[in-house]
Amino acid sequence: MKPIPVVFHVGPLQVHTYGIGLALTFWFALWYMRRRFAAAGVPSEWLNRAFLGVIAAAIVGARIVHVLANLKYYRSSPAEMLAVWHGGLSSFGGLLFGVPTALLYKRRHLPELGTVAALDLAAPVLMASWALGRLLGPQVMVNGGGHPTGAWYGLRYACTPGPHCLANGYTVREVPVPVFQALECLAIWAVLVWIDRLTHRHPAGVPLAAFCALWGMARFADEFFWLAVPRLWDAVEVTSLVLAAVGWSVMVWLLVRQRRRSRAPDSPSVEEPARAASVPEPA
Repeated sequence: MKPIPVVFHVGPLQVHTYGIGLALTFWFALWYMRRRFAAAGVPSEWLNRAFLGVIAAAIVGARIVHVLANLKYYRSSPAEMLAVWHGGLSSFGGLLFGVPTALLYKRRHLPELGTVAALDLAAPVLMASWALGRLLGPQVMVNGGGHPTGAWYGLRYACTPGPHCLANGYTVREVPVPVFQALECLAIWAVLVWIDRLTHRHPAGVPLAAFCALWGMARFADEFFWLAVPRLWDAVEVTSLVLAAVGWSVMVWLLVRQRRRSRAPDSPSVEEPARAASVPEPA
């Protein structure tokens, strides 16, 4: 199977398919977040104003972290530092810069919405957007695959000169990591939606903790089996394991604390603070 062209022309204009994919993904995230807020009865008009700021922060953070993680390469090719269309955006960097920026906008425009409630609302949106973004972004970028493979599911990607780049400008058959990641993210999204529908039984923070636990495990598996060179203990793997461990620990702590409170004799009714995320998933 030939790769989708990473660049095409509309008259004299050069259009990068990778950029179109990212733009569609960001639009979907805004649309889905507005639906989540509307279903929760939370004002969402401010999201339009926050949209561009969060996108800019996420892209800048994702690129900075990617460059720092591959500093040896970029020192020898400094012109590539800004070549986002060649790929190279760190998911962790996007979160590191994008989430605090979004929370600053929330604090300014909707201070009555708690931080944990806001993040619980956002967790399924982030996961669904990642599922779409994997297909519309890395799947159509330069060098988008993983390790070389002879398996039937291997795909070829457009490539820059290197050990796995053929003379025709395509890679050897590689593991289609973006496709696999999209399926992983879709499965995690389904779990988060299921948890979200049970929020009346769970304390605030469980959807967010589940997001960290499941996504951290998935990112570690991606790196270990398909991406990392050397295979074990690169920075992404370590960060993924830490994220997963924190997520599972917080989720267990929240659920155990709730159970203990519910069993406490002669204690007043313990109600978790009203959670904007405690709403059915919009159809």
